[in-house]
Amino acid sequence: MATEQTVPRRDGSTSRVRSLGARLVLPVLFGVAVIALGAGLATAKANPTRIGAGVVVIETSLNGGTAEGTGMVLTSSGRVLTNNHVIRGATAIRIVLPGTGRSYTANVLGYSVSKDVAVLRARGASNLKKVSLGNSSTVRVGQVVKATGNAGGRGTLTSSTGRVTALRRAITVSDEDGGRRLTGLIETSSELEPGDSGGPLFDLAGKVIGMNTAATVGYAFRSTRGADGYAIPINAAISIAKQIISGKASESVHVGDTPFLGVSIGSNDTGSSRAVVAGVVPGSAADAAGLASGDVITSFGGRAISSPAKLRSAILRAKPGARVSVIYVDATTGARESATVTLGSGPPQ
Repeated sequence: MATEQTVPRRDGSTSRVRSLGARLVLPVLFGVAVIALGAGLATAKANPTRIGAGVVVIETSLNGGTAEGTGMVLTSSGRVLTNNHVIRGATAIRIVLPGTGRSYTANVLGYSVSKDVAVLRARGASNLKKVSLGNSSTVRVGQVVKATGNAGGRGTLTSSTGRVTALRRAITVSDEDGGRRLTGLIETSSELEPGDSGGPLFDLAGKVIGMNTAATVGYAFRSTRGADGYAIPINAAISIAKQIISGKASESVHVGDTPFLGVSIGSNDTGSSRAVVAGVVPGSAADAAGLASGDVITSFGGRAISSPAKLRSAILRAKPGARVSVIYVDATTGARESATVTLGSGPPQ
């Protein structure tokens, strides 16, 4: 309500003025406070605090052992970029957010063996902090960079600062299926250790310009202490990641669960590069079809097979549960045999 006050004048007289009561001011102030509080809640909901640092530790279980690597968070819902060799052969995968006490089981969305790129999904993850992606086409020789990763597989993140020493480099990696070349790599003087694979190569602005893939022999990471390390340009890695996330399989990119024939392939006495069966997994599709050590697979699903790499590529083009024809030369009789197999589901290749 309105009230009157007597106010003295400088000449000694007085005058009355009307003023608003405090009860009318308080509701206005209270209303402003409510509006401000509501705006704060809306802002908090729209911009929640992200979990982690955007760089994660990857732990894998293998037949007969374990392995460690590094990954980069691409989406707040838990899509993670890493090297294919980090998760190759894994029977179980766990993604750990260092320093948060959080970890998630993960499944493989897809991978490229030839490009050494894979994308994982952390099950049940949300609100994760993402890495900030840069543009690898602007990288220049001499610029300062920082490689971050799970060095030594210790479960913590460490960094090594260096400089870009060369661009568009190529290295050869090898495994039981033969050798392959990784090309277009960024070479740096940043020291890399086992466990750093799949981690980010940052520029001075904190943008990811590469994925550390380094010197690998037999897909076992070799330390680069005293030697330069290597990283896949982030533009190339993200291009493959987008293809995987969109579900578009190709000759070089596998999407989804991995089909499993159940054979290991080795070289024979003549040194031929043919797909010679070195072993058969009991209970597998190959076992059910009667394949045995020494047999030579010459055709899979109508595709001619002339090397271990071609066999793996042909298998990865199929899907678990698919019925596929296999033609092989029997090691005992030398006769050409054929069988139809139903592929199982196995670890990533």
